Parts: sequence; C-alpha cells; structure tokens
Amino acid sequence: MAKATSVEAYIENSNFPEALGLLRDIITSTEVEESLKWNAPVYAINGKNVIGLGAFKNHFGIWFFNGVFLKDEKQLLVNAQEKTKALRQMRFESIEDIDKNVVLSYVKEAIENQKLGKELKPERKGKTVEVPKELKELLEDSTELKQHFETLSPGKQREYCEYIASAKRDATKLSRLEKITPMILQGKGLYDKYKNC
Repeated sequence: MAKATSVEAYIENSNFPEALGLLRDIITSTEVEESLKWNAPVYAINGKNVIGLGAFKNHFGIWFFNGVFLKDEKQLLVNAQEKTKALRQMRFESIEDIDKNVVLSYVKEAIENQKLGKELKPERKGKTVEVPKELKELLEDSTELKQHFETLSPGKQREYCEYIASAKRDATKLSRLEKITPMILQGKGLYDKYKNC
C-alpha cells in the first residue's frame, strides 16, 4: 500500500475500505484520539497508543497495543509474532465477520486498561557493566587506557569485565590484564578476531 496522507486515504486505498470504515466508526464512537502513525490509523488515550487499524492483502484487523491484558472471553485475539509480548490482533477476512457489539466491548476494555495504567514496559537491553576491582585499578592508573576502554561498546566492556572477573587466581587475573591492555588500546574487543571469521 502506498504511503497514506490521512486516515481516510489509508482506508480508501486498502483492500477493505467498507470494513475498515465500519471499524473506524466503532472505535471513534469512544473517547480516543485518532492519528496516522507508521502509515496506519492509530487511536490513543492521553497520548498513549491503545488501538491501531491495519489492512493487509487477505485480511484486516484491529491492533491492541496492550492486548495481553484483555480478557478475550470470545478467544478472538492472536499474537502476531512469537516475540510479541503485549500486542494482540483481532483479525477479519470480510465485513460479515465484524460483530459491532463485541468489537466495541474489546475497544472499551482496552481504553479502560490504558486508563488503569496496564501496560508492558519495554525491557531495557543494556545491562550495567560491573567493572572488577583489578581492572578498575588498572584503568585508574592509566588515563589513556581508561579513555580507550570508555570508547568501547558496552558489550565489549562487558566481555573484558567478565573475562577478568571469571579468573579464580590472582596470577591469572594479572596475566589476563596484561593480555587485554594492548587490545583495549587498539580499540578491539576481546573476541573480535573470532567475530570476523
């Protein structure tokens, strides 16, 4: 589908203009704010996305951004992808599949859930790097080494920290510190030579 310039254009240019128009009417009969995001109609409450409309080649549907919290007594919601945690979709293949009262009850429940603050927060990917005492001391002794270490990605920093922390004996830690010092100064990660294979 070409890039839509408005919700109306999105609906008109879809394979299901009449059905999407009906869904839009049901959704907008509530207090949601309508906008166009990611080239599709999105409905929000207090600036938080609650519902979206989507049309595809063979089906269309309603996205519930935090659909995981819906009761789904009619078993109408599908998880679009395995990795999707909160998003759920109600799919249709024709306008005859739409039960206005059922759709409205799901929409109202989604709005109420949003007002209650029910939402899955995205998980933070980056873990904080715990720098082992021995490496910390080495970095504090050399400004140049510290600057190079800080320019490394968090993943590379973590690899070095785990490498030092996992050594059981002090002598091993010392030899590992000697080994990694030139690598850090060159801006290399601990396992870079294996990653380029």
